[in-house]
Amino acid sequence: MRTHPSKFMALPALLAALLFSAVAGSQTGFVHADGKFLVDGSGHKLLLRGTNLGNWLVQEGYMFRLDKGPSSSREIETLANELIGPTDAAEFWRKYRDGYITREDIDFIAGLGFNAIRVPFHYKFFDNGNDEGFRLIDRVVGWAAADHIYVILDMHCAPGGQTGSNIDDSWGYPWLFEDPASQRKTIEIWRRIAGHYSNNKTVLGYDLLNEPIPHYPELQKYNSHLEPLYKQITAAVREVDPNHVIILGGARWDTNFSVFGPPFDRNLMYQFHKYWMQPNKEAIQEYLDFRAKYNVPIYMGESGENTDDWIAAFRAILDENEISWTFWPYKKMDSTRSPVTFAKPVHWDEIVKYAARHAWMGDSENSIKVRPSIEDCRAAFVDLLEKIKFENKIVNRGYLKALDAKGY
Repeated sequence: MRTHPSKFMALPALLAALLFSAVAGSQTGFVHADGKFLVDGSGHKLLLRGTNLGNWLVQEGYMFRLDKGPSSSREIETLANELIGPTDAAEFWRKYRDGYITREDIDFIAGLGFNAIRVPFHYKFFDNGNDEGFRLIDRVVGWAAADHIYVILDMHCAPGGQTGSNIDDSWGYPWLFEDPASQRKTIEIWRRIAGHYSNNKTVLGYDLLNEPIPHYPELQKYNSHLEPLYKQITAAVREVDPNHVIILGGARWDTNFSVFGPPFDRNLMYQFHKYWMQPNKEAIQEYLDFRAKYNVPIYMGESGENTDDWIAAFRAILDENEISWTFWPYKKMDSTRSPVTFAKPVHWDEIVKYAARHAWMGDSENSIKVRPSIEDCRAAFVDLLEKIKFENKIVNRGYLKALDAKGY
């Protein structure tokens, strides 16, 4: 049965949200919304400048150069299981999560003059008592605190999926908006996360859902469900955490703000993403108008995947209009479109070619005939763990210059 927006908000939860929102941001030392801008714990205007830790706790195929191959985290994990076996693959991913982002990476980001990182995460790391998400993110938050930079927590993959595409590791449909159990799980995970970080001043805020509801015409029926779900999640967060900024992304990949009514909490920031458009003021005017209409902060959470000249032009437009930003992503394989990159491991081209076959289990006999050898596959994954180490990074100086990073 489809869930109707009118059923999303329980009265006690709404009252709790209103009670806590009345004092949100008043606690000394926490970043909070103050009119059109964020202010830091001392009340000074705060503009965020930073990057996203993409491909760490949520993997995407294109960032491994898996062209025409697996695209979502689940598909990539399936490929690893097939190539090196499930036991070795599980160990690989544990080492990968420990090695992809380290203290040296956070120090490097801070040294660039950036003051914020957005951390995309998969809900599974916080599900059913799983504490790996806290173990990994606590480390990053600690390193960020030492470097005096802020952390935004981004639920990139929600239970059921908020997009139905590869980026949320879903099952091909935004089941979050159809499935009450997925909604309850999303709410409970956010309550758990907020309770854990409620007194942490390095954590700036909670980005509730990354890029919900694609532009596909068949899915526009869910636009009216988005803000009611945001209200319910916010109410749950406010039950345990009056301190942190709640970040709301628009529908249609975080571009459509028409789904929002007046602000329902006193500590909100509204987020948009922008890719592949003309880098001029007209591209962001609707968000500037929204900021002026509702007297709330706005934030550009993702952009990039373009030339250095395009990045420089769009970054300048954001800066001129005092819009906080975190460009996407911090690093990925064999690319100039990120602050740093890392080289392809040995035998990777063979793996990419094999992965593009899109073979199913019914074709296992033919797949075994053409797959890379087990020895080469194992060597590739071992080398990948070496290539992602901080000391093996390749700095994209042109990209950093485009972001006006310190020293570039």
